[in-house]
Amino acid sequence: MIPAQFDYVAPSTVEEAVVALTEAGEDAKVLAGGQSLLPVLRMRLADPQVIVDLGRIAALRGVREDGDSLVIGAMTTHHDVQRDPLVQQHAKLIALATRTVADPQVRHRGTFGGSLAHADPAGDLPAPALVLDAEMVVAGPSGRRTVPAAEFFVDYFTTALQPGELLVEVRMPKWTGWRAHYEKFNRVAQAWSIVGVAAAVQVSDGTIAQARVGLTNMGPTPIRATGVEQALVGQPATAEAIRAAAQHATEGTSPASDASADVEYREHLAEVLTGRAVLAAAGG
Repeated sequence: MIPAQFDYVAPSTVEEAVVALTEAGEDAKVLAGGQSLLPVLRMRLADPQVIVDLGRIAALRGVREDGDSLVIGAMTTHHDVQRDPLVQQHAKLIALATRTVADPQVRHRGTFGGSLAHADPAGDLPAPALVLDAEMVVAGPSGRRTVPAAEFFVDYFTTALQPGELLVEVRMPKWTGWRAHYEKFNRVAQAWSIVGVAAAVQVSDGTIAQARVGLTNMGPTPIRATGVEQALVGQPATAEAIRAAAQHATEGTSPASDASADVEYREHLAEVLTGRAVLAAAGG
């Protein structure tokens, strides 16, 4: 299908983008990598009057250090995030999860911030962002503000972004030395996660000292598996102990039944994949 007619704006600064979004109001859509927006436009599931393309704003791309924080520009592609040495050193979980996003073609065009702002429950990046205490820096008509990941994801495809606002960068503490793994289950290669698990742990002398676990597609937003985390701390990093802790994975979740899986199957996957993710993380 052919998209409906729209006006196209390509600002060169964040300020210009905010002005364009503010003037267009609810009739505007932001174009980042376009990997989610363009299919929606072609199927006419969205009919914006204005498209604001962020591709010319160089300030929104790149990865840098800022003291004890790692900063990832919202327009940094998945490919660049995955390969960036700072991300691999200080936020290994992000690099591992990004590696599972779609296919190389999508990763070369899709953007880190675009994926987070899209807020698809089956997307692979929100759960790692939640696990790593990421903060979303948002620019809007009233200036900039920072929103913790735990407050940024509000509902299905819904974030804390207000009209006229856009995500400009993602900041997170440095998780240097933490072991990590992202485990996902999907029906075919390159598909969305039916269930995914993001795990980061610190292991000392064979014992799990700290643990952080997040779940993908076990509710309308990413979920911290706090029951699993509490059950892991102080336990030996063995398959038996980890499997026992993984039995808490479904606590506080609200998975949906759809064409891909029913509730019971997703709950089973959450326990199995949590055990696999934590065991893989603990092992290196």
